[in-house]
Amino acid sequence: MGVAIKLENLTTAEKISVMERLWEDLCRNASETLSPPWHGDVLAQREEAVTVGEACFIDWDDAKKKIRESL
Repeated sequence: MGVAIKLENLTTAEKISVMERLWEDLCRNASETLSPPWHGDVLAQREEAVTVGEACFIDWDDAKKKIRESL
C-alpha cells in the first residue's frame, strides 16, 4: 500500500480529520466489511443502558462540534 504517516507529527485536529476521512472511505464499501459477533453484543448492551436511563447519546455532528471546540 505504501502510505506512511507519522502520527506523532500530526496535531489532534489533523488526526481527527484523518480518522473522519478513513471512516468515510470505509462507509463507501460498508457491504464488504463484516462486523464480528461481539459488536452486536456491545450494541445491545449500550442500547439497554440508554433504555434504562444509565446512558445517553448525542447526535454525531454535535459530538464532532464539541470535540473541535475543545481543541
